[in-house]
Amino acid sequence: PGASSPGGSARVIDGRRIAADLQQRLSTAVAGVLAHGVRPGLATVLAGDDYAARAYERRVRRLAGELGCGYTSTSLPGTVDEADAVATVGALSADPAVHGILVLRPLPDGVGEAALHAALDPAKDVEAVHPLNVGLLTLGRPRHVPSTPAACFEMLDRYLVDTGRDPAEFYPRRTIAVVGRSANVGRPAVMLGLARDATVVSCDEHTDRAGRLADYTRDADVLITAAGVPGLVRGEHVRDGVIAIDVGINPVPDAAGGVRLVGDLDHDSVADRAEALSPVPGGVGPITDVCLLGNVVAAARALLCEPHPLRSPA
Repeated sequence: PGASSPGGSARVIDGRRIAADLQQRLSTAVAGVLAHGVRPGLATVLAGDDYAARAYERRVRRLAGELGCGYTSTSLPGTVDEADAVATVGALSADPAVHGILVLRPLPDGVGEAALHAALDPAKDVEAVHPLNVGLLTLGRPRHVPSTPAACFEMLDRYLVDTGRDPAEFYPRRTIAVVGRSANVGRPAVMLGLARDATVVSCDEHTDRAGRLADYTRDADVLITAAGVPGLVRGEHVRDGVIAIDVGINPVPDAAGGVRLVGDLDHDSVADRAEALSPVPGGVGPITDVCLLGNVVAAARALLCEPHPLRSPA
């Protein structure tokens, strides 16, 4: 399940190991689709020059190449207006070589997420941000599960199984706190927790400003942080034995004058109290990438009436 943390007694969950296993399964699925004459294709849309978004785009571009999937990258200037951005998404939705579209965040001022999400073909909306797909996810009948929350629960489920616990028995007896309410991570993570019959608490920056964040996170058996604030959650915010999943990818200056990525957890102080936690980098991120491409392959397989390549049969 992982190695002991240098900053405490917690286990560090190895996201790269889980991602490698999923990628192997996905490679087999891609080969099957290619054999039917269909090449799964991902398109990304990036407006502006955000550091984290650029880093994510490079990762999914590389993974698409490793898997043999098609890849199209569209970069728009930070000054793009909403109508042009919507037209770009609409053109990709109409392209038969594109099976999945990822609109990278953040968007420039003046370009609304809602407008771009509504312009997506729901069948190609691999992050489940179109209103139709959000509704299906909320009802527990998802077409696609957003890749980052899917990665969080893939990591949690694997860790529980690796440590001799049945996820179906674990979650109904536990409380999950989700810190962050974004449309693509925090809110769908709440839905996935509820789908597992857990008690789920949703917190965000308003909870923190009110001085109440620790009131909720200290009661959590499982903590998922997706607030985008470096070191927001410290050891005093968590209970002993928590399993903490860190989604934060925050660029901060390093001692050499460069940039390094850190999470929302203060790693060392949380590791002193946690049973297990995910690192940044090397935790949720690699799994997220494979889950995203898994949804792209699933969209291509849907044309062949085949099931999702990474989900267990019902």
